[in-house]
Amino acid sequence: MDSIIPLFSDPAAWAALIALVVMEVVLGIDNLIFISILSNKLPENQRQRVRRIGIGLALIMRLALLSIIAWLVGLTQTVFTIAGHGFSWKDLILIAGGLFLVWKATKEIHHSVDPVPSEHHDLLDKKDVVISNAGAAIFQIILLDLVFSIDSILTAVGMTEHLPIMVVAVIVSVTVMLLAADPLANFIAKNPTVVMLALGFLLMIGMVLIADGFGFHVPKGYIYAAMAFSAGVEALNMMARKRQAKAATKDDGGH
Repeated sequence: MDSIIPLFSDPAAWAALIALVVMEVVLGIDNLIFISILSNKLPENQRQRVRRIGIGLALIMRLALLSIIAWLVGLTQTVFTIAGHGFSWKDLILIAGGLFLVWKATKEIHHSVDPVPSEHHDLLDKKDVVISNAGAAIFQIILLDLVFSIDSILTAVGMTEHLPIMVVAVIVSVTVMLLAADPLANFIAKNPTVVMLALGFLLMIGMVLIADGFGFHVPKGYIYAAMAFSAGVEALNMMARKRQAKAATKDDGGH
């Protein structure tokens, strides 16, 4: 405790904490989009519970990884080399997580763009009971929580060497995720076009994770700038649709 108080009396420590909290929150939003899309496929009475479990698991994983930082940093050491490029366990985890995200996002996009014909609805409903239950959703959330947690903690390690700062940043970021979970999930559920945008984000994040795994680092600033621009365009489209709907309602009232 004596070492923590002087640490947080240092302005540099506060600057590092603020920067790390912002970075962790941004990384957490990626995780939260995935959790929201998965939970929205469940029956309404299960959604909030699954989101809470997913975010709780994210916190547990991040804190557990913080407790074994020395081992985690060791994941960056080369395990084997192919064509002159070395791969570490971290690279393999990022590639596997990226492939899973690309597969999941592509599957959801295909389901949205090419709905199943009506004669197959009964079969689809039976299949959904099997693959879209809470247990299956939580299992998929655990897989992605692991990938995002490792990325999050290695980012923290790269930004500061002080463990208390990392712990505080992780707890603050997960708290933000907890507060934003229900509003974000409800917003996505009420705006179908936002679902497609979110799936596009997941597809892009998956490709970035794969690229990182193969040693091609894409600056995160570019990624989040592209996401912010796309979200801005979608916000304008939503405003336009609302105004058109209001105008149509007024016209119908006038007649």
